[in-house]
Amino acid sequence: MIEPENTSGISLQALRAGDRVHFARMVEAYSTPIYRLALKMMGNEQDAEDVLQTTFVNALRHVADFEGRSSLSTWLYRIAANEALMLMRRKRPSVSLDEEPEDDEAQPPRELADWGGLPETELESGEARQQLERAIRSLPEKLRVVFLLRDIEGLSIRETGEALDLTETAVKTRLLRARLYLREQLSEYFGERLRQENVDEP
Repeated sequence: MIEPENTSGISLQALRAGDRVHFARMVEAYSTPIYRLALKMMGNEQDAEDVLQTTFVNALRHVADFEGRSSLSTWLYRIAANEALMLMRRKRPSVSLDEEPEDDEAQPPRELADWGGLPETELESGEARQQLERAIRSLPEKLRVVFLLRDIEGLSIRETGEALDLTETAVKTRLLRARLYLREQLSEYFGERLRQENVDEP
């Protein structure tokens, strides 16, 4: 068994023993990133708060079974992602979470371009950031959660796979699809802005 993790004074051994002080430390340490993920997944504050609360309730219930094979944060992200996806299914039963082809591992992507090729100065503007948020929300759920964990929350490919119970190849494939989709959406937006600017010039 992997040695207990200690993060910001959090002892996994104490958590397993039901220590409420260490559980409170865990909630304090991870509430912000878990809420941020939930908000970007769900698109509204109430649902994000529900996901946040349920994540820590489930963590409290099951921490005794957590063996520490992944980091504590990855384990919490897994709980939060699963809860967000289940809540989406309950709210939109007509939407299938399996709408993406099931051949994620058929062919690994030949090239995985880094996110960030878009103009940083443009993305810093409020309007452009809103456009990015809209584009992220329009991603299919299975692609969205991979993109958020890897490119927004900064998990590694391996950690993202552990959080979502996916192979690294599947993570890379879904991430590539998400990035290409977002690049297309934002390219249309910036292209339209450029055309508008050209029209407005005397």
